[in-house]
Amino acid sequence: MNPSTCGHVYVVDDNPDIRFYLTDLLRQMGYSIEGYDSAQAFLQQSIEIFPAVLVLDVRMPGMSGVDLQEKLKALGRNTPIIFISGESESEEIIRAMKGRPIEFLWKPFQIQALIDAIDRGLAVDSVNRQDFIQKNEIRRKWQALSGREREVFVLMLEGHTNKGISEKLDILPDTAKKHRANILQKMQVHHLADLMALCKGLDMEALEP
Repeated sequence: MNPSTCGHVYVVDDNPDIRFYLTDLLRQMGYSIEGYDSAQAFLQQSIEIFPAVLVLDVRMPGMSGVDLQEKLKALGRNTPIIFISGESESEEIIRAMKGRPIEFLWKPFQIQALIDAIDRGLAVDSVNRQDFIQKNEIRRKWQALSGREREVFVLMLEGHTNKGISEKLDILPDTAKKHRANILQKMQVHHLADLMALCKGLDMEALEP
């Protein structure tokens, strides 16, 4: 993977020597870089970029790296995290791992181990971003459906025929057929199979505003 084309790295570490070393080294390798001396500074100043990875020190004054991890999750910001640590208590490690970081590296670590973790994180964030875009697009189309069309939509995904839909909703089969055609048109697919593939694994409740 060519780092110059694959994404952004945030480095958050209160140790200036480590922060400057990592940001300089990663920048020379072609990554775009932002460095922060505290979790608070990252929250206040950083702009969400895709794809990106957060290289995060565990122990820092004020808000710790694990605190920042939990805060970002609460904010719905899912940038993959690589923890780096010189010393950590078992409780800190357990909390950190519950958030499913890409990697947990002990200082001093091999730079190649960090690069490998960064590239894995960037790949994950790229997939997550595409999934986010796709879900937003489906949500936009779903919200263009009428209330009745949404009811028919759900029954279509459950595999009901026009006759079955008409019986479930107490409408004429021809009316069910028209709703079905309108739904396919609004969702911009040609066949039911395409619609089912588009919505595979999707939580329908998440489509509501």
